[in-house]
Amino acid sequence: MLPRGIRNNNPLNIRRSKDKWKGMRAQQSDAAFVQFESMEYGWRAAFWLLTRTYYHKYRLYTIRTIVQKWAPPLENNTIAYVNQVSRLTGLHPDEPLGIPSDHPEHWLALAAAMAIQENGTAALDYFALLRGWTLCRQDI
Repeated sequence: MLPRGIRNNNPLNIRRSKDKWKGMRAQQSDAAFVQFESMEYGWRAAFWLLTRTYYHKYRLYTIRTIVQKWAPPLENNTIAYVNQVSRLTGLHPDEPLGIPSDHPEHWLALAAAMAIQENGTAALDYFALLRGWTLCRQDI
């Protein structure tokens, strides 16, 4: 069976909330996580959270600070998560990722590595990831 995040078209396992995401399925059958109509919309939401909310609103600029908020120790092995994302991206956990529009490669790598950590697989649709990035950037 496919991992939950893949089944839900939600590669970073965004939790359900009052937010009404663009591309959400009309019927939400997962009690905990948002379900999207397509993987592109799941990636769009992930990039929106990472670049607009985490970077601009919360001023989180590194893998360590982003993952500590995304995957808090009460629910995750945050240290292992940080180390895995750092290893996969090739970026130091405390290295600033840079402004998303100036360094999209860092943000794309961050999201891909987080999706691998969240879903336990590298079998992701990276073309959907790129289309999701484009959808997110069009909404700015």
